Amino acid sequence: MLYPNTIEQKLGFDKLRDWLRGACISPLGQYYVEKIRFSDNFGMVEKLVSQTAEMQKILSTGENFPSQNYIDATPYLKRAQIEGMLLTQTEFFDLKVSLLTIRMCLRFFESQEPEAFPLLGEYAKTIRVEKAVTDSIDRMIDERGQIRDSASPELSRIRKKLISEQAGIRKKLDTILRSAKSSGWVGDDVSLTVRNGRMVIPVAAEHKRKLRGFIHDESATGQTVFIEPTDVFESNNEIRELEYEERREINRILMELTSYLRPFVPDLQKAYMFLGLMDFLRAKARLAAEMNAISPAFYNRQFIDWRQARHPLLHLSFQKQGKKVVPLNIALDEKQRILIVSGPNAGGKSVSLKTVGLIQYMFQCGLLVPVAEDTSMGFFQNIFIDIGDEQSLDNDLSTYSSHLTNMRHFLTLANKRTLFLIDEFGTGTEPGLGGAIAEAILENLTRSGAYGVINTHYTNLKVLADKTEGLVNGAMRFDGEHLEPLYQLEIGRPGSSFAFEIASKIGLPNAVIDRAKEKLGTQQVSFEKLLKELDIERRVFAEKNIEAGIKERKLAQQLASYTLLKEKLETNEKRIVNEAKLKAKNLISDANQLIENTIREIKENKAEKEKTRTARTGLENFGKQNLKLEEVAAPVAEEEVFEPEVGDITPGSYVRITGQTAVGEVLSIKGKDAEIRIGELKSNVKLNRLEKVSNKTYRVATGEKKVKTAARGIDLNERMLNFSFNLDMRGKRGEEALGLVDQFMDNAIMLGYDELRIVHGKGDGILRTLVRNHLRTYPQVAGMTDEHPDRGGAGVTIVKLK
Repeated sequence: MLYPNTIEQKLGFDKLRDWLRGACISPLGQYYVEKIRFSDNFGMVEKLVSQTAEMQKILSTGENFPSQNYIDATPYLKRAQIEGMLLTQTEFFDLKVSLLTIRMCLRFFESQEPEAFPLLGEYAKTIRVEKAVTDSIDRMIDERGQIRDSASPELSRIRKKLISEQAGIRKKLDTILRSAKSSGWVGDDVSLTVRNGRMVIPVAAEHKRKLRGFIHDESATGQTVFIEPTDVFESNNEIRELEYEERREINRILMELTSYLRPFVPDLQKAYMFLGLMDFLRAKARLAAEMNAISPAFYNRQFIDWRQARHPLLHLSFQKQGKKVVPLNIALDEKQRILIVSGPNAGGKSVSLKTVGLIQYMFQCGLLVPVAEDTSMGFFQNIFIDIGDEQSLDNDLSTYSSHLTNMRHFLTLANKRTLFLIDEFGTGTEPGLGGAIAEAILENLTRSGAYGVINTHYTNLKVLADKTEGLVNGAMRFDGEHLEPLYQLEIGRPGSSFAFEIASKIGLPNAVIDRAKEKLGTQQVSFEKLLKELDIERRVFAEKNIEAGIKERKLAQQLASYTLLKEKLETNEKRIVNEAKLKAKNLISDANQLIENTIREIKENKAEKEKTRTARTGLENFGKQNLKLEEVAAPVAEEEVFEPEVGDITPGSYVRITGQTAVGEVLSIKGKDAEIRIGELKSNVKLNRLEKVSNKTYRVATGEKKVKTAARGIDLNERMLNFSFNLDMRGKRGEEALGLVDQFMDNAIMLGYDELRIVHGKGDGILRTLVRNHLRTYPQVAGMTDEHPDRGGAGVTIVKLK
């Protein structure tokens, strides 16, 4: 159900209907445009939208789908059904080209997979255009819309004879014309022409008596007459008679062709309805392309969950101007069914309201809608709107009376399947009374379970929405600094009307504005002021969040770079150590081999001095070549601390091997052997080779220092997460405030912030002076300024850090 009956005009759907009507090629498509209706049948809406989406897919993929000759031939078919009637050549030509378009559409769907276009493909299967019909018409009508010579033997004979007679008469006339030119009766540039279907010669009026013949006509000036010479009079009569015969034969052929067509008329009428639907769907798909519209997910339940929704008419208008529409994000569900939108005038409330109504209405009319891909559409059986001034002189209705009349319908008919839209709720009467009545109506609508969007300036409705389940506040965002609307809907908080600020910007005297504030009362002024300050605070924190996000990304990049570098260094270290170990292993192996060879050579030569000396020299040269060390500055050795320990060696004792400096710990003793651990190395050593040492010797040898009480660490990550650049110290006393400032500054300096915000309030300025004097003692402070007047002014100090 729709209310009122002018809903299309109020939402602007009539303009979309006009657009579609102009986009259709034929009256058949326009007939479908006129039949567009809002549907409260879920299955029907789903079918209509899916058909449009399939056509949009056909056109967007650039398939070979016909785009011309969508001709409405249904009036011809109605006449053809009447016995004894015949269709003209022109009408048969229209049938020929339009039936060709229908067959091309059908062939297109036949060539596609069934799942590609399920709805249109299935519909196309029900359409029949007999090839015999199109072949019969094609045999009779040529590509110029004329009856072919081969349509009948008699017509062929007549036309051949007609051509022969016309050639003969032209030959005679050419002879007479040349003679007249030589006699000076006609000009040299004159040629044969036709008057009343007969070939004649244009002759100057003063010479008309010199050429025997019949005068058929004269020029507008009377200076030229058109004469049919007597020599060709009979030939012209013959030609006229042949033309009558040709016309009679053509009529006979057309009558015969019409009679042949008559049994197929029902199927052809259905085919033309299919052609009209294709024209209509092409228009809807073209509109969708103009609006970047889609077919979103559709569910048989009541809700709104739209992303990037754009007002269709604004989108079409702005597109021509090269501008973009500010999109709308809106969500209504069972817990938040009714949205109360507030904000300044000219801030976009009415546009948002009409966007909701028009998009839902056009979708349930089978059109695609301009929303984002992740949008979901709900289904409503009723749409009620109260938009605009319905004042009527005929019905003696005032503006407010008309609004109350609409509210009576809403309260009577609204249910869980209803979407209602109310613009400027409660206006038109005394504000106090209007606000009270509007609040009572809203409570009743809430109990009905209906979904809706309401625009209002009434504070009591904003408060009601904040404390009533099923209602939610929304605000049209406004740039309080520049006093300009942003046309963005923000759900979850009420909006300020910015009435005083806009009045000040327009140039209303300050005295008048101040007086208005006094008359309004402190409670309302404070409420509007709080809404404004909350909006400013939200913008400030949004900017800071962006900055924090940028810093966090930079930190993540640096951490990733550090981790990569660390892994690379560790990999290189392992590679170098492995190479050194391998080289040492090879060196030891070569040395052992050389020593064994040297010993064997000495034995074989029975220790001859000369041979022994040569072998030892070779061994020394190997050592010099392979064991030569780089000359480096020797580090200054620390004083060795060795304190022997008296007593038996037991498991847990600290020991060192006699003659060495390495110190280890005894793990176990088995007989005369002890298992000791030196660093990560475990080894079995005879007890008589070990010396017991003191604990101090062990700690020095292993690099351990005297254990101190561990200081409590600082978790920078935790501090960074919990730190806020905004310190609110309103209501604090001097000592307490300075303590908070010190703690705040310490954290900020540690975390590297470059700008801080301290809220101390205005008052008498005592706390402000105290805080700023204290901040000047910090060398890290580069400067201090007041916040922007719209964001707190002298009640907030902005601290710049070096």
